[in-house]
Amino acid sequence: MVLGIIHFNWLMGGEFGFSESLPTKENGERVLNPKKIDSAIVGIGLIAFGIFYLLKSGFIDYNSPEWIMKYGSWIIPIIFLLRAIGEFKYVGFFKSIKKTDFGKLDTELFSPLCLIIGILGIIIQLME
Repeated sequence: MVLGIIHFNWLMGGEFGFSESLPTKENGERVLNPKKIDSAIVGIGLIAFGIFYLLKSGFIDYNSPEWIMKYGSWIIPIIFLLRAIGEFKYVGFFKSIKKTDFGKLDTELFSPLCLIIGILGIIIQLME
């Protein structure tokens, strides 16, 4: 949910970590130029993922449809694991452009965080 809040901060014009979170070419040119709606969509998704796990844990008592809990328990970790693997050029553990500021942060922080979230999601699902 914290990641979702960061995206909403960007939606509202906040600058914290914004430029560092965007992949760039080796010459510094941004690969992505997200619009505010992009931050909103990702923020909503991340908040929804957080709420999903609050519901799954029983911390929030609400009877969600069983199919949402069943498929969400696999879809969410897969999304994060795919992000950790990346698209092989700018993002993920297997990226080829590694020496940019984003590339270094992605290797040290972003991809490991996605890997951990993905693995924890699978562990949570398998423990049921």
